[in-house]
Amino acid sequence: MKTAIVILNWNGKKLLEQFLPSVVNYSSKEAEVYVADNASTDDSISFVKEHFPTVKIVQNTENGGYAKGYNDALQHIEADVFCLVNSDIEVTENWLTPIIDVFSREENTAAIQPKILDYKDKTKFEYAGAGGGFIDAFGYPFCRGRLFDHLETDNGQFDDTSKIFWASGACFFIRSSVFKELQGFDEDFFAHQEEIDLCWRANNKGYDIKYVGTSTVYHVGGATLDTLNPRKTYLNFRNSLLSLLKNLPTSKLFSVIFLRLVLDGLAGVKFLIELKPKHLFAILKAHFSFYKNFFKFLKKRGASNKSQNYFFIKSVVWQYYALGRKLFRDLK
Repeated sequence: MKTAIVILNWNGKKLLEQFLPSVVNYSSKEAEVYVADNASTDDSISFVKEHFPTVKIVQNTENGGYAKGYNDALQHIEADVFCLVNSDIEVTENWLTPIIDVFSREENTAAIQPKILDYKDKTKFEYAGAGGGFIDAFGYPFCRGRLFDHLETDNGQFDDTSKIFWASGACFFIRSSVFKELQGFDEDFFAHQEEIDLCWRANNKGYDIKYVGTSTVYHVGGATLDTLNPRKTYLNFRNSLLSLLKNLPTSKLFSVIFLRLVLDGLAGVKFLIELKPKHLFAILKAHFSFYKNFFKFLKKRGASNKSQNYFFIKSVVWQYYALGRKLFRDLK
C-alpha cells in the first residue's frame, strides 16, 4: 500500500530542523516523505533541499491555511494513503506499520489517527487528538484522554484499536480515494475543525474512522496558533457551527443549532468573568460570520445526512462543568 507522508509548512524552518529528522528516519522505508510549502517567505525549503535530499517538495502558490494548503498539494501526489502530519510532530519507530495494517485489512476504514502524546510532557495525552475524537450532540469536540483543557496521563488505557468519530488533523491518515470522493477539506474553514467536518462527511457516507493506539507520535501543539489566541477561539467556534449546519441530520438541524448558539453565549459569559474579553468578542465575531455564511453552507449539505448517532454523549459541557467528570471513562 503506497503511503505518502505530507508535512504542511509555512515559514517553519525551526520546526523542520527539529522534527523532520524523526519523520525521515522512521518512515522512509515504508513511505515517501513530502513537504508541502504554503508559499513560505523564510528559507525553510532551501534548508530541506540541502539537508534532506530524499524529501520531495510541493510548492503551493499561496498560504491557503490547512484546508486549501493540503487540497492544493495532494493533487500533485500519487498514493493509496495520505498521511498528513503537522510540522511539530515527532514520530516513533514502527509508527506506520500498525496503521497500514488496519487499512490493508479493513476496506471500509477511511481515516485513522495514532495515539497523540504531548511532546513537552510525554506522559500526558496531547490536546489535538489524544486517544481519538468524538463530539457531543451540540457539536462540541472532545477526545479520549482530553476533555476541554483536562489532559489524562497515559497509563495504557487507550492502547487499543477502536472506532472513533473524528481523527486529529495533527496526524491524519486517509485513503486517497475517500479524500477525492469527499472532495477534500472544506477550504472555507481555513484552519481548525476541518478534519472533524471531513470525518463527519465520511461517517455520513458509511465509512469508519479508527484510532490505532499501538502507533505513537508526540505533538508540540499551538505552534501555529496558540490555544490562548483569540483567532483560534474564533475559528473553532465558527467552524464548529458551520460543520453542524453542513452535517447534522435534518430532523435535528435547527433545534441543535439554536441550543448550541445559547451554549456559546454562556461560554462568552465565562470568558468575560475570566477577564478575557477578546475571546468573548471572538465568539460574537464567529456567530456573525456563521449568520453571514448560513445559506452558503446550507447548500453544502449532503444527500445522506441521515445518521442520528453522530454524538457520543448528549452534553460534554454538562458532564464536565456541572457534574465534574474530567476523565473519558466517567462520561455517561
